[in-house]
Amino acid sequence: MDRSLDRNKRTRDSGGRRLSRRDFLRGAGAVALAAFVSACRRAVPEPLPTISPSPSPSPATTTQVFLPAVGSQGSTATPGIIATPSPVGSPTPVPTPTPTPFPPGPPSKLGIFIIRPHAQVYDLMSTGNVALVKTIEHDPIFLSEIKALSPGALFVGRLLMPQIDLGKIDPAAEARRVVDLLLPVAGDSRRMEIFDAWEGYNEPVASDAEQMKRLADMEAERVRLLAGYGIRSVIGNFSAGQPPLEDWPHFRPALESAREHGGYLGLHEYSAPVMQFGTEGDEGWLTLRYRKVYRQQLIPAGLDLPLVITECGIDGTVGGSRPGPHGQGWQHFVKYWAELGMGTDGAGNYVEQLAWYDSELMKDDYVVGAAIFAINTTSDWQTYDILGEAAAILEQYLAVHPPR
Repeated sequence: MDRSLDRNKRTRDSGGRRLSRRDFLRGAGAVALAAFVSACRRAVPEPLPTISPSPSPSPATTTQVFLPAVGSQGSTATPGIIATPSPVGSPTPVPTPTPTPFPPGPPSKLGIFIIRPHAQVYDLMSTGNVALVKTIEHDPIFLSEIKALSPGALFVGRLLMPQIDLGKIDPAAEARRVVDLLLPVAGDSRRMEIFDAWEGYNEPVASDAEQMKRLADMEAERVRLLAGYGIRSVIGNFSAGQPPLEDWPHFRPALESAREHGGYLGLHEYSAPVMQFGTEGDEGWLTLRYRKVYRQQLIPAGLDLPLVITECGIDGTVGGSRPGPHGQGWQHFVKYWAELGMGTDGAGNYVEQLAWYDSELMKDDYVVGAAIFAINTTSDWQTYDILGEAAAILEQYLAVHPPR
């Protein structure tokens, strides 16, 4: 149901001064987030079992903070002395609404996963600065309209297919079957003008080296067959935290085929209770995991394919143990973020985390974009949905980042 949106949502500090959302998050909220991430940061063992939906830093200072007990949704707090970055500025009174909560920045690499058409999709695309669109919506009229609004966006399509049992398939036969399913949609002349590449199976799971080899052979053949029809592919499409790093050499045939035929590598990256959780330095075990893959496996082997992160965001079901409440999408963590002192503006908090992720993606030329899951979802994925205030804040963020 549509509702009016307050695009300059404000909060108050303990002294009653009015603060813009951006001022709060850059000040007190940023300190709380940095302290929380620093306190929780640890190496996560490999491999990770996963289920997923389908300014320069200042020198560290020692700060005492109170964090909710791990797994607690209540107000019980545990004191601790932890190393945190110095705050960037301090909250200051703002007498009038801030017209641009996000300041201008370099070209964004954020995109959106579109489940169904909606007016806010048009609003986001109208910024002309959506880097990546991933969608299961295939209506050529709707898609051609939004592509005209952000002509630089890369469009990736996906068909809904049941999960694959890699222990039972014949790779060549299965590749042919998937191509036969894709061609009536992907091969349509109108859609070929819109979509830049198509995925195969979503989040395939290889339980051992042999299954990874079968997946690689199947994907290599799918890429080759589709290329014969002038259709490019996105291979892999692995879930957050997968596959184990040591399994990547077995996927080489698919990587080579995609490189030969102008394809892309697809990965999903989620974390919780904040997107920064699980990161160490400039890499991570969930978000920013792609850097481990490229630095340790692909770049040394000369297989640095362009990367599309076709799903990203907050997902409480990925990885192993973590702090915070049980939950799925970002909406389940809004109360917890407030308890951490990050403020009550949940949508603003979430877009701030996406902006942090975007700032990291901008550092890697091989990253094409990352699609936020998702907009205008079905009821099963409602807690992940950015429709409403989050999309309005994201629109403002994209609007101040020039098109690439």
